[in-house]
Amino acid sequence: MDHNGFNQFCRSFPATTYVVQWGNSHVWKVGGKVFAIGTQSKSGEPAFTFKTSDLNFEFLRVSKGYIPAPYFANRGMKWIQQVETSGPLDEDLKYYLSESYRIVVLGLSQRKQKELGIQNLNP
Repeated sequence: MDHNGFNQFCRSFPATTYVVQWGNSHVWKVGGKVFAIGTQSKSGEPAFTFKTSDLNFEFLRVSKGYIPAPYFANRGMKWIQQVETSGPLDEDLKYYLSESYRIVVLGLSQRKQKELGIQNLNP
């Protein structure tokens, strides 16, 4: 996936906002909270960062194509960066971005969820 595909996919979620910040990163938020970041890896290739569940974090941190997200994971947060973006992991990335969105929405107050019209994402 490239940044255009990443932005198009993130744009499909309800009540999202987009901003370019942190050194030209593509940052997607819901309710003012970040759920996905598109940036470049150290090698200059696209890299995508997302919030995960505890279980997914433990699995992905040792999986090929993923690393604990710089700046987030070393602060104890459960964020992963997908650094292998040549195509085979695109469907996985869509799943993890969807989960990140859901996790962040569920962390918003019920009032904020209702205000944004996204209050029915509970499992």
